[in-house]
Amino acid sequence: MIVGYAVLVIALIIIISGLVSVNQGTIAVVTMFGKYRRILLPGLNFKIPLLELIYKRISIQNRSIEMEFQAVTFDQANVYFKTMLLYAVMSADAENIQKVAFKFINDRELMQALVRTIEGNVRSYVATKKQAEILALRRDIVNSVKEEVDHVLEDWGYHLLDLQINDITFDKVIMESMSRVVASNNLKAAAENEGQALLITKTKAAEAEGNAIKISAEAERDAAQLRGQGIALFREEVARGMSDAALQMKKADMDTNVILFSMWTEAIQEFAEKGNGNVIFLDGSSEGMQKTMKQIMSMVQMNLSGTDKD
Repeated sequence: MIVGYAVLVIALIIIISGLVSVNQGTIAVVTMFGKYRRILLPGLNFKIPLLELIYKRISIQNRSIEMEFQAVTFDQANVYFKTMLLYAVMSADAENIQKVAFKFINDRELMQALVRTIEGNVRSYVATKKQAEILALRRDIVNSVKEEVDHVLEDWGYHLLDLQINDITFDKVIMESMSRVVASNNLKAAAENEGQALLITKTKAAEAEGNAIKISAEAERDAAQLRGQGIALFREEVARGMSDAALQMKKADMDTNVILFSMWTEAIQEFAEKGNGNVIFLDGSSEGMQKTMKQIMSMVQMNLSGTDKD
């Protein structure tokens, strides 16, 4: 009876030992007598007790590693890279999992091979480029490395998801010289911009001055024209007034010297009132007055002659 219970307990233990739990995102590789047999998917699985063994549990989740390495350009400049590599198992099918499980002895050997492959491809690409080109070729470097490395990783059962070059630096002397080149280019651009701004300012000022001169000249021309028209109208009115006065005097049979003397005195009064401090020299002698009266009378006679003809 006791032996029966013992056998039952042992059998139960053996059966329970055959139950295997596999976590989500993990594939279990089963071997029998050291040879690959099958894979176990996430969840509760059963293996043959004592015969089948769990050789390795493989994560199919994304993995990332950071790398720092040095490369040399075509013109012998040292370039330092800081990169982040994102990769994962290519697929969860049995054939691919078998590659992942048996290509390398352990994960350490896989990491070493992966890092050296990435570094080698970056160095090969950088060696064909000059130092001045490297910073502008960040994306080209990534694309070139992914294209080359993907084929290698597929043979190992992995897939390169992404490669990020986070930092690219050079030796201190090169960095300082690059900074001086950038600074000198900025100064050159600033000087060119200032020159263009000054040219535009002077051009606009010259245009404004030219427009102002043009407007002033047009205004002066219009003013002179108006002044001339005013003087012409004034002379016309004076002549008309003198003609009318001469006609009236002729009809009244009056001596024209009376009105001429009146016009003379009114002119002197006008000069005195509206001279604004200006000095006007008049010949006040009897000869001078007589000469002036003769000139006025001659002008009146000319007007009268013209009126008679009309």
